[in-house]
Amino acid sequence: MLKKLTGIIIVLAMVVGFWASVALAQEQYVLRFNHVLAPGHPYHEGFQKWAERVYERTNGGLKIEVFHSAQLGVEEDIIEQIRQGVPVGQNTDAARLGNYVPEIAVINGPYFVESIEEVQKLHESPSIQEWIDKLDKEYGLKVLSFNWVQGYRHFMTKDKEVRTPEDLKGLRIRTAPAPIWQESVRALGATPVALNFDEMYTALQQGAIDGAELVYDNVTSGNLYEVLNYISETRHFLLVNFEVISSKWFYSLPEEYQKILVEECDRAGLETSYLIEENTEKTKEIIREKGVTIIEDVDLEAFKKAGEAAYEVLGISEAKEKVYQEIGK
Repeated sequence: MLKKLTGIIIVLAMVVGFWASVALAQEQYVLRFNHVLAPGHPYHEGFQKWAERVYERTNGGLKIEVFHSAQLGVEEDIIEQIRQGVPVGQNTDAARLGNYVPEIAVINGPYFVESIEEVQKLHESPSIQEWIDKLDKEYGLKVLSFNWVQGYRHFMTKDKEVRTPEDLKGLRIRTAPAPIWQESVRALGATPVALNFDEMYTALQQGAIDGAELVYDNVTSGNLYEVLNYISETRHFLLVNFEVISSKWFYSLPEEYQKILVEECDRAGLETSYLIEENTEKTKEIIREKGVTIIEDVDLEAFKKAGEAAYEVLGISEAKEKVYQEIGK
């Protein structure tokens, strides 16, 4: 009798264990990831690859749903939701993260870095790691990766060619609503106008602004060649993007999922960055064919000199020099 009872107990334990493992296997975490770019932008495909790889490596346990064109809301609002622990993510930049940790905004300052390889070196900077840790521990913003580089931002205008900072005088140039963007555009000679990305086309069309500062892929993916006539290759920012989610939600994931989420975000980011770099000339040719004039003979030294004022106004010149020392620039 005892032997029979023991057998029943063993079978029951096996059944309970089986269903417990099934329940665990069926538990799924879902991250809703937002970006402001159009579905035709290379980043969108990059985010989808990230999602696919994470889903595969976690056997469906972690699912990323990618939303383009700010479908979940404007960037600043999503970042605040992230801080509250909502399981959403956002493609953002050091400029906006500088609203929480001012020093990190140097990464999106004028001429701070000038290649993808230099962006990779930033991972070696103790100061940058310290700022990222502060975002995590004090503000609930977990940076998964900053391997995402959109390319150079240039001044793009409707009616005036730009070759020097003086040519920007009096021009109302759209930029993102963050201090480093605003002060940089002002330092480089223009009047900054803060507008959300999805408001830009209409503002250009109606003459509310005279131009914008953007990367080449924004022009093609957003059909901005319809409302722009000139692109001046000032290269004033190399746009480094950060992929951010809730720290609270991130640390609620199994450790293996955390590792996979970061690894695949870094991997997809670097792949997408080099793809954008490789396709730049093709993108420029498409824009030329649409009737936009690309001005390459700009006074880069004059723009670089003018850009230093932005670091001084924001009090982050020392942070810039510290990072330069750490990465040997």
